[in-house]
Amino acid sequence: MFSAGRAVAVTVFPFIFVRSQSLISDYVLLQHERIHIRQALELAVLPFYVWYLLEFIVRYCRCGNFQKAYRSISFEQEAYAHETEPHYLERRQCWAFLNYFKTS
Repeated sequence: MFSAGRAVAVTVFPFIFVRSQSLISDYVLLQHERIHIRQALELAVLPFYVWYLLEFIVRYCRCGNFQKAYRSISFEQEAYAHETEPHYLERRQCWAFLNYFKTS
C-alpha cells in the first residue's frame, strides 16, 4: 500500500507493519523501522512523512529508478547504515539523518 507492495515492513507512526508474521522476529528489520520511528519523532511525525515523500520524488525525478531513489533518501541511508547495531538508538544524535542528506 505505502511502498507499492515492495516493502516487507512499513512504519506508520507509531506502528510497524510487517508483511508476514515470521518477520516479527527479524531483529535487523525491526531495528531499521525503529530508526524511522525516532526520525519521525524528531520531525513531529507528519513533517517526517512529507519530507520523506518529497525527497523520494526529487530523487526519483533525478535518476528515474524507484530502488535508487528509495535507497538515496536520507532517512533510509541512516536506517540501513545502522540497522545491525543493537545500541545505535541509545547513542544516536538528534537529527542524525541530516548526515546522510545530499543534494545530488
